[in-house]
Amino acid sequence: MAQPPRNPLAWLLIALAMTLVVLLLVLPLVLIFSKAFGAGLDVLLANLVDSDMQSAIRLTLWVAAITVPVNLVFGVALAWCVTRYDFRGRSLLLTVIDLPFAMSPVVAGLCYLVTYGITSPLGQWLSAHDIQVMFSPIGITLVTIFVTCPYVARILIPLMESQGSDEEQAALTLGAGGWQAFWHVTLPNIKWALLYGVVITNARAVGEFGAVSVVSGAVRGQTLTLPLHVELLHMDYNTVGAFTAAGLLACMALLTLVIKTLMEWHQQRSQRLAAASSDGDTA
Repeated sequence: MAQPPRNPLAWLLIALAMTLVVLLLVLPLVLIFSKAFGAGLDVLLANLVDSDMQSAIRLTLWVAAITVPVNLVFGVALAWCVTRYDFRGRSLLLTVIDLPFAMSPVVAGLCYLVTYGITSPLGQWLSAHDIQVMFSPIGITLVTIFVTCPYVARILIPLMESQGSDEEQAALTLGAGGWQAFWHVTLPNIKWALLYGVVITNARAVGEFGAVSVVSGAVRGQTLTLPLHVELLHMDYNTVGAFTAAGLLACMALLTLVIKTLMEWHQQRSQRLAAASSDGDTA
């Protein structure tokens, strides 16, 4: 359990940590918003309503809206399989889950480019059927799903392993179906971890740059997400526009942080109330 600092060295470490937080985390955020508002509110609004900016915002939200539900289902199914069943290849599956963590996003983008690009047999077949995957929102969505797919599963697996399956087995013994056991027993036990995974996945999907830059083609107004639009505006010497787009991404990140903090606070409060209720019953 954490204790209050009781000596000068502890206070020195705390001061050093606070200084680093300000220099590395807070100051860059302040500079982003100061640069965005530096030329005045009119210029900021003009950049916000720019057609390319609007297109980048729509594409970013669209990719996140597809990525999060897909990875939600994938993460729950994967966590269920590896925590409820012991099968040959389970260890290999647990290792492969971490592949997007270990692989550079740029390499992931290149893998998709090689697989679905026009030079591959699959890409040629898709092109013959007028289906364009690379340099389109489809390809951007696919690589974003790949990059963000481990988050939900990796958050759920330790929790579901620690909880075990006794409650689900009891529900099945009492006559519940598999779906009823999941909906009424498993889901309530993992709901906060699941929401946490969704928040983290959404944050990564919105801010992904490396893999998306390889497969997007950087077509203005069509295949530029907000992170790519920041780079393009910076290369165009539109500093205020670049910081405006960066400010939007920062606002999304801060919103994610607020939601994550509220969820942690609610979870801790629920645990304290449950512990107090348990102590009362024992007394």
